[in-house]
Amino acid sequence: MDLRFLLKSCLPACVTAALLGLAACAVAPQEGQYPYPQPPGALTAPESDSGWTEKSAAHARHWMVAAANPLAVDAGCQTLKAGGSAVDAAIAVQMVLNLVEPQSSGIGGGAFLVHWDGKVVKAFDGRETAPAGVNEALFQQDGQPMPFYAAVVGGRSVGVPGVLRMLELAHSQYGKLPWAVLFQPAIRLAEQGFAISPRLAALLKYDRYLDQDPSARAYFYNPDGSAKTAGTLLKNPELAAVFRELAERGAGAFYTAPIARDIVAKVDAHPSNPGLLSEADMAGYQARERPALCFDYRQVRVCGPPLPSSGTLALGEIFGMLEHTPIAAAKPSRNPDGSWNLSAEAVHLYSEAARLAYADRAYFAADDAFVQVPIAGLLDPAYLKERAGLIGDWSMGLAQPGHPPDSPSSRGPDRSPELPSTSQISIVDGEGHAVSMTTTIEDAFGSRQMVRGFLLNNQLTDFSFASVDGAGRPVANRVQPGKRPRSSMAPLLVFDKSDHLVMSLGSPGGSAIINYVGKVLLGTLAWGMNIQDAIDLPNFGSRNGPTELEEGRVPDALVQALQARGHEVKLMPQTSGLQGIMRVPDGWLGGADPRREGVARGD
Repeated sequence: MDLRFLLKSCLPACVTAALLGLAACAVAPQEGQYPYPQPPGALTAPESDSGWTEKSAAHARHWMVAAANPLAVDAGCQTLKAGGSAVDAAIAVQMVLNLVEPQSSGIGGGAFLVHWDGKVVKAFDGRETAPAGVNEALFQQDGQPMPFYAAVVGGRSVGVPGVLRMLELAHSQYGKLPWAVLFQPAIRLAEQGFAISPRLAALLKYDRYLDQDPSARAYFYNPDGSAKTAGTLLKNPELAAVFRELAERGAGAFYTAPIARDIVAKVDAHPSNPGLLSEADMAGYQARERPALCFDYRQVRVCGPPLPSSGTLALGEIFGMLEHTPIAAAKPSRNPDGSWNLSAEAVHLYSEAARLAYADRAYFAADDAFVQVPIAGLLDPAYLKERAGLIGDWSMGLAQPGHPPDSPSSRGPDRSPELPSTSQISIVDGEGHAVSMTTTIEDAFGSRQMVRGFLLNNQLTDFSFASVDGAGRPVANRVQPGKRPRSSMAPLLVFDKSDHLVMSLGSPGGSAIINYVGKVLLGTLAWGMNIQDAIDLPNFGSRNGPTELEEGRVPDALVQALQARGHEVKLMPQTSGLQGIMRVPDGWLGGADPRREGVARGD
């Protein structure tokens, strides 16, 4: 047994007992219609719609947890009540999410975590890596990109999972409770059972691929082939056994035999789409600890993960450009029914800045351990002022990448999709230390490969399927052995000029994460809204394609006003899963997205 686990295990057993006392699950949204995400073309695939459930901001004086499922939030709250840190609570939350929200995240996937200890902001990178045996043609057949779901479903798309190594690294520095204790809430739920939520039930009903895997079919579906319904008690003794082994032996138990051997066997044995993962790939995985990437906007400093997550970098560009626009004066108005009414000016200005940032992202952003990325140049104030000068009264349509200082030449743009099954965890503990963590297995139910009670990611499909563009120029985000695929995840911590924590926030949503999080930053920092109101705002933005507006939540007049400015407008479901915590004079205010099942709770 690892020495640190042995040392920490001597804390009082009452801590474990406290963590077993989970509160009852809050009422979940009613089951809605979940259209299956369309195969992506020009980055348009939406997150499945969950309906809308009104939520009120939660207030707390001492600590707060916001996450995507009430049972996971309960685990985090009990951890903090037992004297745990923000990192401790994040681990407990993640393990429960693996059970109650398996379509979105889990130990078979990866994550980015940003942590504030009262003095220093650190970023922890648990992004999956490509196996050593891959090459740039991984997702090509006869020299052409494969159909998307032909690549996703099976072993080919599975990268080396990173979330456990990342959480172990963060816990070694900031954990207060024993590692083993943090698995107890998830073990209890896995063994005693939990009710399938309406959202999970609907996703099971509409997924076209999950029941092809024998293990997943036996777990999620009835003997007649129908999906298990909301309220069904689901038990997962296989995963409980994995959690017990991880609790005893640490994350290393996952990356070595027998668990790693079983993962590799699952990936390699797929009958039509095997992968290239090896036990050496698993054993060699390392999480990264790096300084956070930060940018200034108005009177605050915003910090998030550096590459290979492009989220912080793209938001730094967007808000650096918006500094040169009058968007702060375009504050939304509130309608008599309490809903928010966006102005065409605000949507226009934000969307134009976003399309410029997304153009740069497609051209430059990738794992900077493998390719040159001009990070300082992309955030250079002079460059962003120049880019902001391209924003006029008329939409530019398709933006072109710029020429920041020290930019590489002869590079092709990447149009790789990122699908939106991901989850956000925001936590502030009793000492004021904070975590923002975005965690994912990529597409809904990942690669649809289940082993030992958990699903494996399809994260390698976040690489560009084409290694070069039509002119033969290399794509920065092409597949390479050991490389981490580019991400849009943007778990953020926000600080005032005195280095006091102001917010923890983030969202799922694939490549739309940048705009979802950008909307909340805009609402809170430029328009003075509280965290819940900013989350409630209709989603909007552009990913350097159409200007996207949240279907059913904007008036026709806004669409017409944007079209009059030359925008191609696309109305679409935009099911963000925003979670956030904001400092208020007497404590903390927590917000959760009405579009999903998350809640915020504190004390």
